[in-house]
Amino acid sequence: MINKFAESIYPINDLIAKRWSPRAFDINKVVSRKDIISICEAGRWAPSCYGDEPWRFIVWDIYHDSESYYNALDCIGEWNKKWVCTAPVIIASFADNSFRKNGDLNRWGQHDTGLATQNILLQAFSLGLVAHPLGGFDSKKIKEHFSVEDRFTPMTCVAIGYQADIDVLNGEHAEQESKPRFRRPLGETFFDGTWKKPIY
Repeated sequence: MINKFAESIYPINDLIAKRWSPRAFDINKVVSRKDIISICEAGRWAPSCYGDEPWRFIVWDIYHDSESYYNALDCIGEWNKKWVCTAPVIIASFADNSFRKNGDLNRWGQHDTGLATQNILLQAFSLGLVAHPLGGFDSKKIKEHFSVEDRFTPMTCVAIGYQADIDVLNGEHAEQESKPRFRRPLGETFFDGTWKKPIY
């Protein structure tokens, strides 16, 4: 198994420092229903504008409903499908474009759905699972396959399961798996009091 720790310049929470996005999953290891519901519950408690909870998630578990799982896998792009197929669980997120309370445009809906998704990633990791979010899927197809209402925008799919050895991957996917984690220097993206003045 591969561990990748964030090389932070200041200490951060271990859950954040140790979480990363593997592509090698053990398709033969079942994710318990209890853990799946725990992951969903973590997403439910994310913050949102006006408490509107604009997110919706569909969970596909190969061991709970294989037909739906393979329908979901059919929506994944070909490059990603080669490694996503090693994960027993896929979760897709959808953002409501309108506020529930009045139907007005909710321009924060996608942001808030991202917050809920991050909760899901961290909860999965805390349970000894790994999770990898991806954008390489067919938004139109996923809405059609699963009768998603027009007002919702597909945001991401997340592959979830137990980490496997790198040998379940081939070629470029295996190369990507062993690359070190990288982030730009803090001062390039976090500013102190004004635009482009580095915080550090």
